[in-house]
Amino acid sequence: MSVKLKSDNPSVVLQKVGEITFEDRPVPKITKPNYVKIAITNTGLCGSDVHYYETGSCGSFKVEKPMVLGHESSGIIVEVGSDVKTLKAGDRVACEPGIPSRLSHEYKSGNYNLCPEMAFAATPPYDGTLCRYYLLPEDYCVKLPDHVSLEEGALVEPLSVAVHANRLIDVKYGDTMIVFGAGPIGLLTAGVASAFGCNKVLIVDIVQEKLDFAIQNKLATHTFNSKNKSFEQLSSHIKSIWGENNYPTCGADATGNKFCTNMCIRSLAKKGRFVQVGMSGDNVDMFPISSVMERELTVKGSFRYSVDDYKYAVQLLNDKKINVEPLITHRFKFEEAIEAYEFSKLGKSIKIMIEGPKL
Repeated sequence: MSVKLKSDNPSVVLQKVGEITFEDRPVPKITKPNYVKIAITNTGLCGSDVHYYETGSCGSFKVEKPMVLGHESSGIIVEVGSDVKTLKAGDRVACEPGIPSRLSHEYKSGNYNLCPEMAFAATPPYDGTLCRYYLLPEDYCVKLPDHVSLEEGALVEPLSVAVHANRLIDVKYGDTMIVFGAGPIGLLTAGVASAFGCNKVLIVDIVQEKLDFAIQNKLATHTFNSKNKSFEQLSSHIKSIWGENNYPTCGADATGNKFCTNMCIRSLAKKGRFVQVGMSGDNVDMFPISSVMERELTVKGSFRYSVDDYKYAVQLLNDKKINVEPLITHRFKFEEAIEAYEFSKLGKSIKIMIEGPKL
């Protein structure tokens, strides 16, 4: 697919809390031989973007100057550096938006997502991908198969978060999974668990429509609405699925809510593996340390994605092991990006997709 280069770079910029504007930023120039220039075609709206818009911060990161938003993106290569060998103009790619230092110990040890020098799109002080043109190193672009759409390509980013979480606790054939939270990351974490071989996947949330969505789209096999429910009622439901004295071997909390973390860990089988995916505060009470000790559980934290997670995610799409398109419940044109952020506040969407500027 041939794309003609344009001389402008319209961008969606967070000026300060509650204020987003459109700006024509300079068109970025390739100055490193292993970089490519991408015409961004699709960007998913992430919860972290909304946090920055509403509060000016997300976790420990705070917005201190105007910042281009967006990091869940796909696009078309329009220009390549002199050393690029695996990509060419016209290739459709999923964009991995975090670039570590190639010199850090974390990078060299294969844990580049933990690099202290990470330059991550739309994480202060770095600009994001809601613009016409964006630069990335060649090896942080994953080529999309012909039958995978650019919208699906934008969802490779949250799908990679789910892949990373499942890989961290070594989810495999024969395992069973319980996931708390039926937002995009929770739904995808459940879906990836199924794709990795779990024959029973229970997803827990307080919104019945989200639970119904998980079943209808084969992202989970069972659900539990935990609104005003006790842990004993959850345990009874688990027994109805797994049988007496049987429990999920794997668990993930995609909410960051202390009650969910507590119940998820307490729901696991002996020698079970738990991963915390949803971001929470620095100090969380109600952590069930006795359950961890008495059952010899493995507890891990998960942060973004790392080596090969993007490739695994694209492979899942290529092999039709997971269907991500139904998660896109609302679409906005680039010129409607501000409306998209306002609409996200209503909580009526699963995933909002914003088109890139016209090619």
